[in-house]
Amino acid sequence: MEALRQIDGWPVEFAAAGVVDPTGAVSTRGDAGRAVRLASVSKPVTALAVLIAAEEGVVDLDEPAGPPGSTVRHLLSHTSGLPFEGTEPIARPEHRRIYSNEAFRVLAAHLEARADMAFTDYLREAVCAPLAIGLDPSGDPGSGMHASLDEVLAIGRELLRPRLLADETRDEMVSVQYPGLPGVLPDLGRFDPLDWGLGVQLNTAPPSWMGARTSAGTFGHFGGTGTFLWVDPVARVVCAVLTTREFDEWAKKAWPHLADAVLAELGV
Repeated sequence: MEALRQIDGWPVEFAAAGVVDPTGAVSTRGDAGRAVRLASVSKPVTALAVLIAAEEGVVDLDEPAGPPGSTVRHLLSHTSGLPFEGTEPIARPEHRRIYSNEAFRVLAAHLEARADMAFTDYLREAVCAPLAIGLDPSGDPGSGMHASLDEVLAIGRELLRPRLLADETRDEMVSVQYPGLPGVLPDLGRFDPLDWGLGVQLNTAPPSWMGARTSAGTFGHFGGTGTFLWVDPVARVVCAVLTTREFDEWAKKAWPHLADAVLAELGV
């Protein structure tokens, strides 16, 4: 795919990019086997493990977890009231969309207690083994996982055409949780509303970092180490990028341009 050549001109030390097209064919550029820190692209992976646990009856999305009044669902959708960092809530559940790394630490600990096994072991058995990927889930569950481009694309394919989850569960994952809530997305600013699913940002008001051509049904996540994954279920396209440069103005310009070029090349 010619659009992926854009990464050659990015001001980064390392970049790898890939696309899964509507036929399921994979195109990549750069070293697709090099593992890097995913930063917040770790969150959809944690969410996938939690949703598998919900289907297995290990947890219930609406059971208490986190601050008083909060549930697993609140933690997944950044509505628990927990701050970006820190254990003390700064709002009531469902009051604001407060993007929270702490919420995903609480989620991992909650799943660990319910499953009676280490969170990393659960994720390896529930996600990595069936997808045959070597993603490393150790480190912070919201920002510390390591994986290669090939492995992130495998996660994207699973979210596009689920095998580990029932279609109904995936559909709930990508539906707006607690509609209408305002919030701040770190490094991008305030949004009203800031729509979120269960562990994924929803592209309900494009253009965004996911580009102007992606559908309103597109969902995904980006990370502060210059990583992203988005899935467009209407176009049936997955796109992922891994870099080792902190997210800043370069990414705000480069990522939407790449997304639009990918979909234009695919005729979407």
